[in-house]
Amino acid sequence: MKPTDRSQVKFKRGIWQNYLFILPAVAIFAVFYIYPFLKTFQLSLCEWDGIMPTTVFVGFANFKNVIFRNTAYWWQSMGNAGYITLIALILQNLLALALAMACDRAIKSGNLYRVIFFIPPVLSEVVVGLVWKWIYNGDYGLLNYWLSQIGLSGLTRTWLADPKIALTAVAITHSWKGFGWGFIILLAGLQTIPRQLYEAARVDGANAWEIFKRITAPLMVPVFALVSILTVLGTMQVFVLIITMTGGGPGYHTEVPVTRILASMIASSRFGYACAQGIVFGLVLLVVSMLQMRIGKYARTD
Repeated sequence: MKPTDRSQVKFKRGIWQNYLFILPAVAIFAVFYIYPFLKTFQLSLCEWDGIMPTTVFVGFANFKNVIFRNTAYWWQSMGNAGYITLIALILQNLLALALAMACDRAIKSGNLYRVIFFIPPVLSEVVVGLVWKWIYNGDYGLLNYWLSQIGLSGLTRTWLADPKIALTAVAITHSWKGFGWGFIILLAGLQTIPRQLYEAARVDGANAWEIFKRITAPLMVPVFALVSILTVLGTMQVFVLIITMTGGGPGYHTEVPVTRILASMIASSRFGYACAQGIVFGLVLLVVSMLQMRIGKYARTD
């Protein structure tokens, strides 16, 4: 065998060995991601009650119903999720940034604070929901008790039973639960900024705001974009807190897309319609993420 033939054989053998190395990961991805998505899309084209073995093909009728017909509660749930996301983008991420900038400095017990700030995200959502439901309780809740103690009894109310304030109360709980993830990511981004830049700015007489505006913010744009995308994707899919704290009530005022999909499956036994809702919801998240990536890219090149 010629040397060139031997090298070709070794090259082909190396290629097959590389494929064998990635085969387990590809198999897991195909079984747990690709197949469920294809099955979901298949069911979205049918009517199925989740019990009978037969399905009725209806084409894109389920998608038409999701988008154009009987959509009041569905789009209301999308609006509710968008409102919670807006609160999270502002409150949650500002809190995470402030704490990350505080811990980025050489403060005493800085590592302890980092651990404490990361505790809320690792707590069970069920536990967090139950604790905050008790805090918001109108009869014996801690929030009303504190308000009464400081002379603000007029502000006490049944927080989770009030349609005007229930969604905001849930959004605040979600922001408290999730700020730790943004805190960790933002802190990691802050620590990549060379300290010499800050020292040079201070020598030039720059104050804290000028340092943040001219050094920290521009260099942190990619991190801000990443945190915002993760915040949107995580918040739009909020589910456990809603079920634990309000169950979607009062009325439909705290319903979110995931609870509406669950209602279509369990309460209405319309699995095909629920699959269509899930796909539409996924497309909305995809479009929003792409817009965020485009805005982040534009900000980096500006």
